[in-house]
Amino acid sequence: MTATRMTRSAETRAKLGHPVIDVDGHMVELTPVLADFISQVGGRKVAEAYYKAPSISGFYHNQGMNAARDLRRERWNIRTGWGGPRTRKSDGSDNTLDLATVRSPKLLNERMDDFGIDYMVLFPSEGMFTTPIRDPEVRRAAVRGFNTYAMALYGEYPDRMTPVGVIPMHTPQEAVEELDYAVNVLGMKTLVLDSFIRRPIPAAERVRPDFTRYAYRLDFLGIDSAYDYDPVWAKCRELKIAPTFHAGALSWPTFGSISNYNFNHTGSLAISHTMSVKAIFLGGVTRRFPELRYAWMEGGVAWACNVFSDLVNHWEKRNVKAVMEQLDPANYNLDRVMELIDEYGGEKVAPHSDAIREFLARPSGQPEELDDFKACGIERAEDIRDLFAPRFFFGCEADDPMMANAFNRKANPFGAAIHAVMGSDIGHWDVVDSEEIVEEAYELVERGAVTKEDFREFAFVNPVRLYAAQNPDFFKGSRVEGEVEKLKTTDL
Repeated sequence: MTATRMTRSAETRAKLGHPVIDVDGHMVELTPVLADFISQVGGRKVAEAYYKAPSISGFYHNQGMNAARDLRRERWNIRTGWGGPRTRKSDGSDNTLDLATVRSPKLLNERMDDFGIDYMVLFPSEGMFTTPIRDPEVRRAAVRGFNTYAMALYGEYPDRMTPVGVIPMHTPQEAVEELDYAVNVLGMKTLVLDSFIRRPIPAAERVRPDFTRYAYRLDFLGIDSAYDYDPVWAKCRELKIAPTFHAGALSWPTFGSISNYNFNHTGSLAISHTMSVKAIFLGGVTRRFPELRYAWMEGGVAWACNVFSDLVNHWEKRNVKAVMEQLDPANYNLDRVMELIDEYGGEKVAPHSDAIREFLARPSGQPEELDDFKACGIERAEDIRDLFAPRFFFGCEADDPMMANAFNRKANPFGAAIHAVMGSDIGHWDVVDSEEIVEEAYELVERGAVTKEDFREFAFVNPVRLYAAQNPDFFKGSRVEGEVEKLKTTDL
């Protein structure tokens, strides 16, 4: 490799005056090498079973895209994306260097200055598909095999990057055991957890156990879960791990086209994250574990601003006091309502007066618990801000103009800034040129959509708040350690 070139992103980085931390880069695994690590953990037969799992073999194999359209419609094989990282840049020039970079940690390490990025948190690509595997033996071997692979290859460059391990959440016990192994045995500093698990619907399972592929529910772990996941959050606190989530809704019925990937992908991460955030928040996890920081990657932040505002609005209109005083059917003045209906209903309504009265007078059942905010202990609307804004972080890609919503203090309730963090998504199809990531992100400053200080929060301060507030030693030994230490005494 040649010496660092002054790319446009490098020029942008040079004028910032602060480091750039990428919280959501992606490695692209070398499958034969990964297979060897999985085989070392579980044996050759388990490694072979791993690559036959539907979540690994995917749409384009095993009767997916290669099957006749009628068969795909019969089985409803959901369309996923075709192709990998870009082979050509937008100007048509060759992109071989980037293709090799995301597969080689040594080459990535050499090119970081070209990217204008000081430190990178690297999520899996193929490794993300290890945790949904149904067979627990194969799943556990695949998870440990991937985590070992990630540390063996990418852990050699702790000054510039750290790999993200994967944690299955099928049961709290499994999650706790894998958290312990990843941190205490492998030395991982950050991990991505499943944000939901498919569970069979008991009534449907009793009728047709073989149809649980279709008759299932999504368990979002924080509310109405099959298990109490507090031991997992407690283990994260003990190990100084910020729970991070990175899952889309690509297979959900609402994102279920068998022919159009863009239909399925657009909005899928934001919707998945919306459900996860609501479950964590309304399930009271932030109340019981206030020390933890939580992050949702690659869905942007506009949806999070909306969830935050919606939670405030819902509490103001549907807190338990308002429900009991303003929505209780017992307070219904039926006689007066019927007087007005009879007076203004007209000839089409008049013949149904008795039926309308009977319908409106029907007794209404009452939920066992009227206070939907009980678990998170909300007593005033500002409590939502205090439990949401400081604890939740949201990964935004460099080309996401909606990132500016995070810093729109005039629109966000209570003037809050939502914690957006920069994620390049390097290694995936949406990154046209790795050397343009930081430059593209900074365009929002040049357009006046955010300020330089907002960008500093986005690219440096918020990533430090996410990781170093949880683990003060997270950036120890890294290129940004000195700047982080200065920041910890002022902005954190």
